[in-house]
Amino acid sequence: MGLQWALAVHGVITLLVVVSFLCGHWPIFQGTFVERIHYFITSGAYDYFLRFVAIVFGSKVRNSFLRIEYYCCDRPNPVLQLLYLGILGGTFYIIAKSSFRYIPGVYVNELHKYASVLAVGVGVLLFLLTSFSDPGTVNAKNVSQYVSAYPYDNMLYVEKECPTCKIPKPARSKHCGICDRCVARFDHHCGWMNNCIGEKNARYFMAFLLWHALISLYGAIVLCLILAGQLKERKIILILTVYYGIDKSFYSLFPHVVQWLLSAHNTQMLLIVFLTVVSLLLAGFCVYHAQLCLTNTTTNETFKWQEYLDWRRKLNEAKASAAALKTALHTVNGEVKAPESKCRQFFNKSPLQSEIAVNKNNVYDKGMLRNALEILVPISERQSFFHRKTF
Repeated sequence: MGLQWALAVHGVITLLVVVSFLCGHWPIFQGTFVERIHYFITSGAYDYFLRFVAIVFGSKVRNSFLRIEYYCCDRPNPVLQLLYLGILGGTFYIIAKSSFRYIPGVYVNELHKYASVLAVGVGVLLFLLTSFSDPGTVNAKNVSQYVSAYPYDNMLYVEKECPTCKIPKPARSKHCGICDRCVARFDHHCGWMNNCIGEKNARYFMAFLLWHALISLYGAIVLCLILAGQLKERKIILILTVYYGIDKSFYSLFPHVVQWLLSAHNTQMLLIVFLTVVSLLLAGFCVYHAQLCLTNTTTNETFKWQEYLDWRRKLNEAKASAAALKTALHTVNGEVKAPESKCRQFFNKSPLQSEIAVNKNNVYDKGMLRNALEILVPISERQSFFHRKTF
């Protein structure tokens, strides 16, 4: 019974951490413990760590950590690329060393040895394509074509010049402070790739996320099949039911089977948990970017749009507060009208919400099919791009 509760608690905690990390910033979780867990995972823990270092070791050591952070996060460097290769290579090595001896097995044939090598090879190839391909650099030679290809919406993007590159700044582009270049249809700078994700390499990045989510899930499933084969080969169920008198129901057998697996195949069990969590994380990122792809939106634009919404909301709230104050000062039958209660204010819908819903208009959304085609075949790689007007 204790083992069952431990597994249940472990599953709930793992799910909570994954959901908080991926979705804790969503508006539905605002003000909840999920949002607080998301903050702690993404930035709070590191802030507390820096405070601890400053208190225990002094500001000089803390500044050393900040310099390392600046190099790793704000300058081009291969640290995370090497870490990725280490994680991928190390995980595959552990799987091969601990589990390949059970292949072929009852449920796994010899083919999976070669399929796993091929899967990892394809993953590395997608990693290299994403890392070293041009994300869509905007320069003096192609800026006029990009300006013509991406019209300004006069909302998030207005006609202006990049102060660093000294060239017109096309809509949807951004100057990356890490790479020190303007990137067309800028999505984000990915430290794992040591490269920007933009118009030309977004397809490779999407393929990278999808493929690694699939091979992580594939690895977890194959390991589960290996363990299932070991259970059958060693007749563990028969031993538990016949020799130990345990009931044949799933509820009775499950904790004893897990206990045996943890003692006899703890490496495989840990790998299954690790690969499952990684596949969930990557699947979450993949779904998020697929949604952006199908609506022809970028990560950068979601942040810019949120900033615009926040500005409009604050503006509207200031207007509403001024109007409420003005109304409160008016007298009705010689008495001052009482202001609206806080409870009513909380439940009343802000006038800005309906206004924003109407005003939001993504001029770059051309329908799901054409949006997906724009990722697969970037505008700058089409023949029509080179025939666009120049300055």
